[in-house]
Amino acid sequence: MTDTKPHSDRLGAKLNRPSRELETFPNPNPERDYHIEIRSPEFTCLCPKTGQPDFAEILLDYVPDQLCVELKSLKLYFWSFRDEGHFHEAVTNRIAGDLVAALDPRYLKVTARFNVRGGIYTTVTVEHRKAA
Repeated sequence: MTDTKPHSDRLGAKLNRPSRELETFPNPNPERDYHIEIRSPEFTCLCPKTGQPDFAEILLDYVPDQLCVELKSLKLYFWSFRDEGHFHEAVTNRIAGDLVAALDPRYLKVTARFNVRGGIYTTVTVEHRKAA
């Protein structure tokens, strides 16, 4: 379950274990549209068929509304998938859904570029636009 409580009292707490809690902080400039781009080149999960590790680069691009994601919580969130089996399409949509639930951004795009498996590279892109 994703913690979608804004301004968590745990912000900055010392955690060194995987966590599905996405912490947020207030957008310092909510009056303006601007993009936040985050690149995480070390995402891992397991193939749900073979149990072998899958490696991916996760690219996040979002336009915040009232909240921004705290980066350490995002790192620990990504880490939480490490020992779980997920299809590429499912895990990318899960990440996008959890971020939308936590942030309610004006725009969000999650791109997962998975490394080769069986001679095939997979890239999954999920986009979300806030209803006007």
